[in-house]
Amino acid sequence: MTEDFETSRRGFLKIGLLATAGLAFPVASLAKGASFASPSDKTLSLLNSHTGERLDNIVFWENGDYLKEGLDAINYLCRDFRNDEIKPIDRRLLDLLYEINLKLPVSNPQNIIISGYRSRKTNEKLRKRSHKVAKRSYHLKGQALDIRAHGCDLRVLKKAALRLHQGGVGYYPRSQFIHIDTGPVRSW
Repeated sequence: MTEDFETSRRGFLKIGLLATAGLAFPVASLAKGASFASPSDKTLSLLNSHTGERLDNIVFWENGDYLKEGLDAINYLCRDFRNDEIKPIDRRLLDLLYEINLKLPVSNPQNIIISGYRSRKTNEKLRKRSHKVAKRSYHLKGQALDIRAHGCDLRVLKKAALRLHQGGVGYYPRSQFIHIDTGPVRSW
């Protein structure tokens, strides 16, 4: 009887120690950037390559809600800098960029914005200069960004975007950027 009691007490202590260790090292924290680990806030670091304006660790989502102040700051930075026209950037696009950043080998990369929202006038002007600019570009809707990430190889950035299988991903190595959008899943 005493031996059974000792064995069960020892087993009970082992289970208690294992349970305590499990609380000290939650699984979500072991998986850097895992999508299932729901953060309490989402941040982005952005630099507009044309204006030099930057946002460092701007919080755009916190405790399950999008933050107007953060979204407004991002919308301004991603505006059509040629005429200062502002259009809201699709929240799903910001979530996509956030998810891409989680998959990169650099923590909290600075996303360099080459092109965000574009007005119709700007889009037409760019179309006259390049056949690669779409007539019905997702930039017109605030649903596309042309980006690169400071300190991250462009091919790595492209692969991270493609792995998510969300929206369009264009690869422009000569111009040193990738295009992401919230349209149908496709790549070029």
